[in-house]
Amino acid sequence: MPAGHNEPARGDRLTAVVLGASNVSRGLARLSAAVRGRAVGPVDLYVAAGHGRSYGANSRVWMRRLPSILWCGLWRALDRDCLGVDGGKTVALVTDVGNDILYGFPPDQVASWVREAVTRLVDRGAKVVITRIPLEAVERVGPGRYRALKTLFVPGCPLSIEGLKSSAAELDAMLVDIATAFGLPTIDQPGEWYGLDTLHPRRRRLDTLWQRACDAWGLESPGKRRRATLREWSVLGRRAAEVRMLGRRMRYTPQPVHRFPDGGRVALY
Repeated sequence: MPAGHNEPARGDRLTAVVLGASNVSRGLARLSAAVRGRAVGPVDLYVAAGHGRSYGANSRVWMRRLPSILWCGLWRALDRDCLGVDGGKTVALVTDVGNDILYGFPPDQVASWVREAVTRLVDRGAKVVITRIPLEAVERVGPGRYRALKTLFVPGCPLSIEGLKSSAAELDAMLVDIATAFGLPTIDQPGEWYGLDTLHPRRRRLDTLWQRACDAWGLESPGKRRRATLREWSVLGRRAAEVRMLGRRMRYTPQPVHRFPDGGRVALY
């Protein structure tokens, strides 16, 4: 999409693409603030996330269904909006990969979906960063906590606790192989970031994760970090993905869901 008369040229803009699940949704305002605080000009943030999001399969949490990351509208939007032209820089983060293991998909299938997502991003000129599986946190999970986590988050998970730990380690090794093959940096997630909930790092650690992504993208630190405003927290927390199912009804939300005063945008898919 060509820049409007009052918008900066694409050469001054940063396009940031973030693929993930609940942690991206939980930390969306923090993520936006981190990237905007490190960028020189406006930021166009394209996000495919959501609680329980899968890279390759449609997912359901309660009455809400979302399409897979690979088949959502994000890719069409990137191409439509003239990604990477006129000198604009593009960066991308691939994170929250472990959900698909909990759905019962084997590690090699999940890795193939991640590899396809990375290929699409690289082909579109993005500088991609991959977060690894938090193996230290996974290893600390005992039988009682695992039963509780399954009951709360993934009651249909077919894996035993031994199967979960084995699959997580196998998938993590495959993520490293993908990063090596493409020459991409990875971000470790130390066990200390996690509490009793092994699926979600503590909220303050999400700030650390986003800042490490910005470091890996090569965005310069301004010294003083930007914080999300209350309005940004409110707006981004209430906005929905472009296409979702609620019960039996298809819902469509026009994108972008938010525009910043400097011309930057947030679009959710």
